Amino acid sequence: MAIRLYVGNLPKEPIEREALQSIFVDEGDIVSTKVIKDRKTGKCRGFAFVTVATDEVADAFIEKYDGQSFLDSPLKIEKALPRTKGKSEEEGGEDEPPVTEKPTAKINKRTTSSQSNKKNRTRTQTTSTASEGIQPDPRWADELAKLKEMLAASSN
Repeated sequence: MAIRLYVGNLPKEPIEREALQSIFVDEGDIVSTKVIKDRKTGKCRGFAFVTVATDEVADAFIEKYDGQSFLDSPLKIEKALPRTKGKSEEEGGEDEPPVTEKPTAKINKRTTSSQSNKKNRTRTQTTSTASEGIQPDPRWADELAKLKEMLAASSN
């Protein structure tokens, strides 16, 4: 089974696939090398993918070439994570680098204008009728309390 390897820390300048493949000339088991380029500028986006034949070859490849210098940049080589749903090789599923950590923020889904209008109307109604139940931001609660005291003192 072919194993895809992520090759990162490439310089962000025009790089040809053959230039990167020339580093790995000692390895005869490489199936393919693909440098990911920016569509507009044609410059390297900073990463590439190398496909090797087996998992054992992949481990040996990582051990041998991880940290090796390429155009004054040490290469970062690791096993690529599986592609995300809905992207295939023909659709350009290799255009994004693999995610090595879980994302910390959730992606907001867009709402239709009718949904956002309903939310705004609901917020407006709740804030006008239940303004006493709203708590201030805790980061500013002390400052708000001081301002309320100053306002009460100045009105008396």
